[in-house]
Amino acid sequence: MALDINALGQIDAVVGQWCLSKVPPHLKREIDYDYEVDGQAVSIYEVRPSWRGQPGEKTRSHVAKFRFFKSSNSWKIFWFRQTRKWESYQPAPSAPNLEKCLAIIEADQYGCFFG
Repeated sequence: MALDINALGQIDAVVGQWCLSKVPPHLKREIDYDYEVDGQAVSIYEVRPSWRGQPGEKTRSHVAKFRFFKSSNSWKIFWFRQTRKWESYQPAPSAPNLEKCLAIIEADQYGCFFG
């Protein structure tokens, strides 16, 4: 089941603003962040110029995924492993809202999101 229009607006306001403010304007051509919503999940990506591709070509790398669970009214936090599988982030596997999810990945206690 997809998120409702109010939840999508909140995601855009919170996660969209985080993506816009994460990188200073003068570096946006070299690195940026983006997000997409798929059903109950919000995925955050790092966007960079492709080092092997054509000029102007971009690559997107997974940073984090938040999945909403209505039964617990919370967001589960996942990181992308080298095995190309999503795994629950064990220092803080869930959060009550997106602001807290973003604070957790910013703290990056285990270096799973930003290295």
